[in-house]
Amino acid sequence: MGSEAQLPKWASEPCIMGIDEAGRGPVLGPMVYGCLYCAQSYQKTLSSLNFADSKTLKEEKREELFENLKTDESIGWAVDIIDPRELSAKMLKKNKINLNEISHESAMGLVAKVLNMGIFLTEVYVDTVGDAEKYKEKLSGRFPAVKFVVAKKADSLYPVVTRDRALREWILDETAENMHKNFGSGYPGDPETKAWLEHHKHMVFGFPSLVRFSWGTCTPYIKELAEVLWESDKMDEDSSCGKKQMKLIRFGVTTSKRKSEEIESSGKGHCKFFQARKLERLTHF
Repeated sequence: MGSEAQLPKWASEPCIMGIDEAGRGPVLGPMVYGCLYCAQSYQKTLSSLNFADSKTLKEEKREELFENLKTDESIGWAVDIIDPRELSAKMLKKNKINLNEISHESAMGLVAKVLNMGIFLTEVYVDTVGDAEKYKEKLSGRFPAVKFVVAKKADSLYPVVTRDRALREWILDETAENMHKNFGSGYPGDPETKAWLEHHKHMVFGFPSLVRFSWGTCTPYIKELAEVLWESDKMDEDSSCGKKQMKLIRFGVTTSKRKSEEIESSGKGHCKFFQARKLERLTHF
């Protein structure tokens, strides 16, 4: 999503770009990274357009500025919307990807996107995530021809407006009765958000896809949900038990269920997983 439909006339001039995010902290909805770029020669004009930190502006004012910027041919912009399911999946996978890494990849993806469009980027301002110096080194290593300035409190008009709209227009995938979108700001401390989470938890299926279920905010609710026993976990337990029995048998130690366990651990029998599916072990191919 962005304004990359047509390469602007000023694309071959030295250009600057700013990157920031919105929605890093909320337990609901997407995290959005956004960038705005323009020719260096337009920088003074840009600074006179009455922008401010998005948190100091009302939603109506942000929308107004956003509409004005979209019609300004002297600037370009792009956003990366990271779905809450993607955030949670990455943060809970076996090889976990933390939020800082997700943020870095999103920001670098925007830089790459704008460069690939043909924009002559010479300087990029980035809102810091984690250690500023290490982040700068990471960016410079990936894009050595670009000068990076990593700083706090960068303006985040584009990602905030995009996130506002994403939440406002969010279509819930789930179709259960009594579902609604009165979830407040989506931040963990918002009473309206807490009430929405309490009302929308499901004892088996957890939360709607709008929720970042990897957030600590969800932990108290998840503890109340039905316990799920996965067959793969049971297989791991059976395998571990089988190895233990083999070790005991080698040392002449047996248990009360000696006969069945010896057969099971020796590989001559079939574990329940294979028995239930009528599968047999092949010894020759």
